[in-house]
Amino acid sequence: MLLEIRNMKNDECIIYFITKGGSKQIWYKDKQGWKQKSGRGIIRRVTAEQLVSHLLPPLTKGTKTYGHVKLVVKRKRKMIKSRNL
Repeated sequence: MLLEIRNMKNDECIIYFITKGGSKQIWYKDKQGWKQKSGRGIIRRVTAEQLVSHLLPPLTKGTKTYGHVKLVVKRKRKMIKSRNL
């Protein structure tokens, strides 16, 4: 079976960053730019550089400081309002 692969645009996906302890951060892009929603529900505006600098280090091999993390990227079903994430 062949699957059709289509590239997602930045504003079409949600990035879930889940630590071993169960802490979850949600990263997404809307009309105003990138945003991060913390596990406590705090929403912050972030730059693309901040997104990359937060997500890449824990994913590198041999990083003891960050421990085990899981990165999940999902396609948005529809436009998301910040408070409904």
